[in-house]
Amino acid sequence: MSTVFDTTPPNFSIVEIKEILLSFFKIVGHPILLYSDRDQIFYINSSLNQKYILKISNPSENIRNLEIQNKAISLIQTKDSKIKLPIQIGEIVRIKKNGNKFYVRLLEYIEGKFFNDINIVDISYLKIGKFFGRLSQSLAQFEQPSTEPSFEWDVRNIKAIRSRLSFLDNQSEKSTVLHFLNEYESNVMVHSSNLRHATIHNDGNEHNILVDNLGNAVGIIDFGDMVYSYQVAEPAVCMAYIGLGKKQPFLAMFDLLKGYHSSFPLNHLELKSVLYLSCIRLCISVTMSAWRTKLFPSNDYLRVSQNKAWALLRKIELEDLNELSDKIIIYAK
Repeated sequence: MSTVFDTTPPNFSIVEIKEILLSFFKIVGHPILLYSDRDQIFYINSSLNQKYILKISNPSENIRNLEIQNKAISLIQTKDSKIKLPIQIGEIVRIKKNGNKFYVRLLEYIEGKFFNDINIVDISYLKIGKFFGRLSQSLAQFEQPSTEPSFEWDVRNIKAIRSRLSFLDNQSEKSTVLHFLNEYESNVMVHSSNLRHATIHNDGNEHNILVDNLGNAVGIIDFGDMVYSYQVAEPAVCMAYIGLGKKQPFLAMFDLLKGYHSSFPLNHLELKSVLYLSCIRLCISVTMSAWRTKLFPSNDYLRVSQNKAWALLRKIELEDLNELSDKIIIYAK
């Protein structure tokens, strides 16, 4: 069965996008293509100088997923109106091209800078952590059915990671991933029934977080990887991305967790598990890239952070994760 990860993304031309804007949204505008790994996303500047984001979903996308994302965003807006969010304008539009169906959404454009684009001081990681704690508070009452770990970016789905090992370039890479899978199974999976589960954003990378000039997080975009999983996976995912490319990744990662814990308290088992889950997220990232790069070799976006991810994994591989987890508990509290 095809998924959004192995199905060719949409490829609408600028002319076609202009026609969609006019036909379905009564907008005359200039579309600019943005990066995306599985959908097609355009920044729109209209003739009335209004700004929008137009998203065309992968042909294998399930409309139910889009509806759940929209409901989650609406709940967050109700619970914490200060968080800037990609609010949907109007209804989801269904169109066809070459026998495939596509779902089109027009979203409000959020003014602000991405976390990746500003120079910050270390204290900002505390602020980012507190922001994600607020996000978790806002989603705490979101009603989403319990699901089995089948989504590719769910840290519980280690079966999918193992299935992609054959796409890695060498035995050294396979050994690194297997090391962290074994650590997860021995130290987290055995306690999984005692870990809280919740709906999480699940993609707290620096390209999705909007900040002000003081390093305060003010908004979050891209709910496409939202999933029902471990509650503690929310900060764990963000920590994985925060650690990329840093000489001292643990300081930034620990600061983020400390900020999250101060805003959304985690229990001892969750704090003990968080670093193992960060490593699993990195394993998902490198194996997904290896697999999907072979499917879509011209999509450079799929390789954007892989060297940094491997470097961080190998740095953590030299550490005793149990000792490091004990340190993170003391630091976070």
